[in-house]
Amino acid sequence: MILKSSQETLLDTAYKLLDYAGNQKVFLLEGPIGSGKTTLTKALCTALGYTNAQSPTFTLVHEYKTRHGHPIYHFDFYRIHALQDVIALDLEYYLFSGYYCFIEWPSNIKPIWPSCYVLINIEIKTNTSRNLTCHTIAPL
Repeated sequence: MILKSSQETLLDTAYKLLDYAGNQKVFLLEGPIGSGKTTLTKALCTALGYTNAQSPTFTLVHEYKTRHGHPIYHFDFYRIHALQDVIALDLEYYLFSGYYCFIEWPSNIKPIWPSCYVLINIEIKTNTSRNLTCHTIAPL
C-alpha cells in the first residue's frame, strides 16, 4: 500500500494505517532523519486515544495507554550500537505482548526483528508531504 501524507492529512493517514494493519500490532518505521517517523507515531497514538506521545530517543522506549487503557510501546533505536543493549530491554516481551509497538530506526536491530510486522518506509517528497510505502509481513 502506498499513501501520500501531509500535516493536514496525517491523522487520516494514521487511521488508514491502523485499518490496513488489521490485527498486526508491530509497526517498523523506516526513513531518513527528519522524515517524520516520530510525527507519524504521534498520529498513530492519537488515533488510538493517546495524545501526548513524544520521542523516546534518549530512553529507548516510552509506554503510553490507549483510550481503553491498553499499553502502547514506542521505541527509538537511533542510538543503538549493539544488539545487547536492546536484548537487555527484553524486547521480545514487548513484541509478543499483543499490544501496539511502534519502532523507529528498526534497521539498527534487524537481526532480531519479529516474524510478523507492518513495515512503513517514509520518503520525503517536499517539506510538507511524504510518501509512505507499507507492507505487512507475516510467516507463511
